[in-house]
Amino acid sequence: TVLVGRKEEGLCDCVSSGGLSVNDTTRANKRFCHQRPITPTYLPNTPAAMFAVQRSLSLASRRFPVRSFAALQAADKHTLVLVRHGESTWNLENKFTGWVDVPLSPKGHEEVVEAGKLIKAEGINFQVAHTSLLKRAIRTLWHVLEQTDKMWIPVHKAWQLNERHYGGLQGLDKQQTVDKHGKEQVLVWRRSYDIPPPTVDRTSEHHPSNDPRYADFEFDDDFTESLSTTLDRVLPYYESEVVPELKTGKDVLIAAHGNSLRALVKHLDDIDEATIAELNIPTGTPLVYELDDDLKVIPQEGAIAPLRGKYLGDLEAVRARIEGVKNQTK
Repeated sequence: TVLVGRKEEGLCDCVSSGGLSVNDTTRANKRFCHQRPITPTYLPNTPAAMFAVQRSLSLASRRFPVRSFAALQAADKHTLVLVRHGESTWNLENKFTGWVDVPLSPKGHEEVVEAGKLIKAEGINFQVAHTSLLKRAIRTLWHVLEQTDKMWIPVHKAWQLNERHYGGLQGLDKQQTVDKHGKEQVLVWRRSYDIPPPTVDRTSEHHPSNDPRYADFEFDDDFTESLSTTLDRVLPYYESEVVPELKTGKDVLIAAHGNSLRALVKHLDDIDEATIAELNIPTGTPLVYELDDDLKVIPQEGAIAPLRGKYLGDLEAVRARIEGVKNQTK
């Protein structure tokens, strides 16, 4: 005979056979069906009965697929992909850009197309994306979405993901600024954690009050930003907009800027202020974080310290890009 579970109104799809007690079978059916308790039924050991049992088992396996331990482990991970925009025209011209809305250079377009291909090859399946209000980051996101066949997913644009505002340095040539103010002073403005460059006031074309995309936001009359104040806007956005998505099981892509991403990885990797001053994020290079259920970073093999997320692509080429960012004011 074959022991199966039967609900009051019909045969349950979750069937146990051979050698199970009534209690074992009831527990098994409760576990998979999450319905009312069942009562055991005995079927004769005939070909017709066995066919019915096998069919029920097949239906159950479709409805409640058994997941391997590896699959269960993977399900506990949350993937966050960060991409700094590709090289912009002002990166190429070695100018302080900040919130000036410049486009990607031809090389920048190539970088982020390749970034999208790397993400697709890695098999990352993000369901939502975030970017800034600046076209170099938006265009970067478009390229990545196109290469990964994800043009249809929701995209959120936010000024909080903008590059750090460089105040009175915006539009200036970096090397000329070094020649005028000295390398050490410019490095302090560029890379220190909490010392901002000179401000701009509301008469400046670079003050955000003079740009219609920021018309709904309030900014100080004398405005500039350090990495610390950039973090003060990036982190609340991450906590309020990105974290809930990660907690619901979505993988997330963020296409942003060197300093907004430095601010975010400072938080993710718990990097101290002295170390973050020396950290450079390369253009157009996907940085992949795996997070546990508490959204703590799971260290990745091949990560470049102090980061625990992993850059995709050839690591020697990645290091060369990092060095290129570092050398912009030499």
